[in-house]
Amino acid sequence: MTEIHSVSPGPGRPKDPAKREAILTAAQVLFLGNGYEGSSMEAIAAEAGVSKLTLYSHFKDKEALFSAAVKTTCETRLPRRLFQVEEDCDIEELLLAIGGAFNELVNSPESIGLHRVMVAMATQNPGLVKMFFDAGPQQLLCDLQQLFSRADALGLLEIDDPLRAAEHFCSLIKGAQHFRLLVGYAEAPTDEEGNLHVRDAVSVFLRAYRR
Repeated sequence: MTEIHSVSPGPGRPKDPAKREAILTAAQVLFLGNGYEGSSMEAIAAEAGVSKLTLYSHFKDKEALFSAAVKTTCETRLPRRLFQVEEDCDIEELLLAIGGAFNELVNSPESIGLHRVMVAMATQNPGLVKMFFDAGPQQLLCDLQQLFSRADALGLLEIDDPLRAAEHFCSLIKGAQHFRLLVGYAEAPTDEEGNLHVRDAVSVFLRAYRR
């Protein structure tokens, strides 16, 4: 159930970026450690070292905070600058950089923990799961879709359906290794193993889409 606070700040009241960052950090820690339902706004405020009033001045409810925490995690691991494509860029190196960052993100303990929380919540709160997908995976697909559309226009790749290509790229990077980690069947790959996997995935992708 969504938690809503009855007190809201006056219009125009300035927000403290440092407190917002502390709140997001605390939210990530507690959501991963205790799950979504097990993490109250009161506990997150205490972990962040702020008052409940300050917490609600930044985020109207727990769902909004959860969505922001997911989005922040993805933007930190996959910064928007990675998706800039220019006419003279090396498309293979660009895809290796994005693939490497994405591979590290999805295989990280934080991401694996978050995915497990979402699987557990799938039947209890489908709206929350949709919010998670829109804030994280869907945003990545949109970024890749735009990148592939521009790469096609520049003649770097030949892609008729950029969104479908984005899904192919993500599926290649995740592979079976991510599922093994998700169910606790295997340990995270070493850096060397991860780099080799990304190079293989990008190579397969380019064989399908290079002009």
